[in-house]
Amino acid sequence: MDIDTTKAISKIGLGTWQFGSQEWGYSEQYAQQVAHSIVRRALELGVTLFDTAEIYGFGRSERILGRALGEDAESVFLATKMFPIVPGALVVKQRAIASANRLGVRRLDLYQAHWPNPFVRDGTIMRGMGALQRRGLVGEVGVSNYSVRRWRAAETALGRRVLSNQVGYSLVDRSPEADLLPFAESHGRVMIAYSPLAQGLLSGKYDQANRPTDGVRASSPLFYPENLERANKLIAALREVADAHSATPAQIALAWVIHRPAVAAIPGASSVEQLESNVAAAEIQLSDDEYQALHTASDRFCPTAAPSASSRRNLSELKSSAKFALKHSAKGGWYVAKTVWEDYAARR
Repeated sequence: MDIDTTKAISKIGLGTWQFGSQEWGYSEQYAQQVAHSIVRRALELGVTLFDTAEIYGFGRSERILGRALGEDAESVFLATKMFPIVPGALVVKQRAIASANRLGVRRLDLYQAHWPNPFVRDGTIMRGMGALQRRGLVGEVGVSNYSVRRWRAAETALGRRVLSNQVGYSLVDRSPEADLLPFAESHGRVMIAYSPLAQGLLSGKYDQANRPTDGVRASSPLFYPENLERANKLIAALREVADAHSATPAQIALAWVIHRPAVAAIPGASSVEQLESNVAAAEIQLSDDEYQALHTASDRFCPTAAPSASSRRNLSELKSSAKFALKHSAKGGWYVAKTVWEDYAARR
């Protein structure tokens, strides 16, 4: 990416929520062997952006990623997140040090607030973030799931740029285009797109006769039979563009996400082969006509019990609402407590 940072940020990164997390239904072999192979191959292919969080797998994701990177952690742009359930400056410092220890590094290239705390203003957490930057423990500060208003407020509180905002962005969820993406593009910031394949829906792998049966996807409304049927025309549009590029629908969906210069994507990977396919998407150049055709197909996809075309522009406001954030704060608080316990147990 063309952004002023001390280390390069690849347009396609690697998201590691699935490392050590039971939510995705992967076996222990994946955590112990496959994840390591995925990271090593990513390094060979020039991936520099690696993203994790303290609550992923109760800290296991950070440990797995740190072991896999080894000494190469010093050469990549390593990003993690703290869940701001108690975002006092001292707690922020403690959580950052704990994450750095799990990752086996002395400095976090990007330290992100995982979710906007509905009860505490950003000045509290940003005081802690600023102190970490001054001490050299953190390079850049980022946020995740923030509205543009709170993103701006976080920058004001920090007194310098908040480099990135990590949000859901795909052909299924284009709500960031309303204000987050224009802000990033006009201010030299980065929008990090998670779930750029809509949890795999845009891969074309699933249909009414082949629905996911376990993990996160099994409970997602996107994979309801009626939504899989409604997605047929969007998948068909992806296949048409893919055929023109000798690519896969998933690669075209990723190429669409990173088409805008301010966007980097962090898809996960279930295998080395999937990782290789994801990274290759960065080389695909969509024509203006292809890009617009996918926009049109996206506009026509209106899933039930999920963001519709008419409500997408309000999704970022919904995510920052107190009720929505309260639900995630409660769940995140339990994950943080479990992570702290896992750290304690590992030291015994």
